[in-house]
Amino acid sequence: MKGVKNDVSVPAQSKFYQVKKNFARNWQIYVFLLPAVTYFIILHYIPMYGVQIAFKNFFANLGIWGSPWIGFDHFERFFNSYYFWRLLKNTLVLSAYQLILFPLPIILALSLHEVRNTVFKKWAQTLTYAPHFISVVVVVGMIVIFLDPTTGLVNRLIVVFGGNPIDFLTSPSWFRHIFTWSGVWQTLGWGSIIYLAALSGVNPELHEAAKVDGASRLQRIFHINIPSILPTIVVLFILNIGSFMTVGFEKVLLMQNDLNAKTSDVIQTFVYQTGLLEGQYSFAAAIGLFDSAINIALLVVFNYTARKVSGNSLW
Repeated sequence: MKGVKNDVSVPAQSKFYQVKKNFARNWQIYVFLLPAVTYFIILHYIPMYGVQIAFKNFFANLGIWGSPWIGFDHFERFFNSYYFWRLLKNTLVLSAYQLILFPLPIILALSLHEVRNTVFKKWAQTLTYAPHFISVVVVVGMIVIFLDPTTGLVNRLIVVFGGNPIDFLTSPSWFRHIFTWSGVWQTLGWGSIIYLAALSGVNPELHEAAKVDGASRLQRIFHINIPSILPTIVVLFILNIGSFMTVGFEKVLLMQNDLNAKTSDVIQTFVYQTGLLEGQYSFAAAIGLFDSAINIALLVVFNYTARKVSGNSLW
C-alpha cells in the first residue's frame, strides 16, 4: 500500500514542481498577464452574480438575496408576449444580414495585398480605415443629413434623375439596408487589417513556384493566399457567431423611431426600454440572459463544427 501511495503522489508532486518551475522561469509574463485577468474577473465574472435576478422578482430595497424567487416566470412572460416573435425575427434578420457580408473584409484584404503601387495602396488603406474612428453618433448624424427627404444629398440626386424623394429613415423596408451597409462602410477597412497581417506571413516561395508552373494571379489567390489565411478566417467567423445576437444596440437605438419600429425593434433595445426606462430589472435580465444563452450555444456548436470540418477552432 505504501508503494501505491508513493506511485500516486510522485506524479502529483512532479506536476506541481513543473508548474512552480515554469512560473519561476516566466514570472514576468504572468505579471504582464495579471492586469488583464484582474480586469476580466472584476468586470466580467463577478457581475455574473447579479444574473440570478432573472429568476427573482427583484426589489431594490430587498436586495438580490432578499428578493423572492419566482423561477422561470419572466422567461415565460417574454416567450408568451405578443412582441416576442417580432423582436426575435428582427434580431435574427439583422444578424444574418451582417453575417452574409462577412467575406467583404477578406475580399478587401486580398485586393489590397495584390496592389503593387505603394502610394495607391497607402491611400486606399487610409480611406477605408478612417471611418472606423468616427463615433456611432456622428455616423448616424451623417446618415440623417445625407438621407433627409428635402435637403439630403441622396434625395437631391434622386430628384435630379427624375425620381421622387424617399423618406428612408421612416421606412421599415429601408432600415435594415441602411443599418447594415452603413456598418459595412464604417468597419470594412478596419476588419481587413488582421487578414492583411495574416497574408504578410504567406511564404513568397509558394507564389514563385506557382508562377513557374504558370498559375495566374487569381489562381494563386485561390490556391495559396486563401488556404494560408483559412485558420484566421475560421477563428474570426466563430467569434462573429459568438456575438450573432448582438446587432449594435447604440446604432439601432439612434436610428429607431416610431415609424420604422416594425423592423428596428430588436432584443437589445427592448432590454434597454424595459430595464432602464421602465425599471423592470428582473424581466430585462431574463431577456438579456436568453439573448446571451443563444450566443453561447451558437459559439459552442460552430466551434465544434469548425474543428471537425477544418481542424481549426477556438478551443
